[in-house]
Amino acid sequence: MSGVSAVFKAVLFDKDGTLFDFRATWDRWAADLLVQICEGDDVLLRNMAQALAFDLEKQAFLPSSFVIAGTSREVAQVIARVLGRSDLASVEQEIVASTKNAPLQPVVELAPFLQNLRDAGFKLGVMTNDAEAVADAHLGKAGVRDHFDFVCGSDSGFGAKPDPEPLLAFCKHVHVDPFHTVMLGDSTHDLQAARAAGMAAVGVLTGVAKAAELAPLSDAVLSDIGQLPAWLNEMSERK
Repeated sequence: MSGVSAVFKAVLFDKDGTLFDFRATWDRWAADLLVQICEGDDVLLRNMAQALAFDLEKQAFLPSSFVIAGTSREVAQVIARVLGRSDLASVEQEIVASTKNAPLQPVVELAPFLQNLRDAGFKLGVMTNDAEAVADAHLGKAGVRDHFDFVCGSDSGFGAKPDPEPLLAFCKHVHVDPFHTVMLGDSTHDLQAARAAGMAAVGVLTGVAKAAELAPLSDAVLSDIGQLPAWLNEMSERK
């Protein structure tokens, strides 16, 4: 692709459902985790699945599940309640440790895709409602951590989406105005945060949400992040 566009100079990505296919990664992780933490107790398994909005028959999160855009703390709170545990911090640590080993399925070949964006002059970041340590682990596992100028989780001190503060922290870090920044995400939380931050909002269909749900909040809805370079070029040509 050509150099930095006249419109955008920085790109901020959500992680799960955007860089990594949500279903292929997190449905598989959850199915294994539920069996592990319920230790063969079928009643507990059904209660846990209901609390997390996870369909045991389909082995998949329901589109309404809070887990899709939730933080590790929110997930830990529900799991601790169902298990009857009061040691919330320990439960969250166990969840974070488990998510670090999730079976990642990148949406595209991330290294060349991201390198092309960097070569074109874009500043790159990741803002996820997952924990920062998990984000670092996943990006490292995928071999692309060094491609990003900024990686932020819900526990990084800037809050969580849909609040705009972590997105604005990215802009401050890379010295790019929000007006010249585009946020890509698979959930309404991502797009609401982008709108609140004054960024362009681009939805992708590699999560759970459908185009009809994302479109009202988006400047564009792409099949996946692989379509981003063409969209950036199109936006540049319009100016």
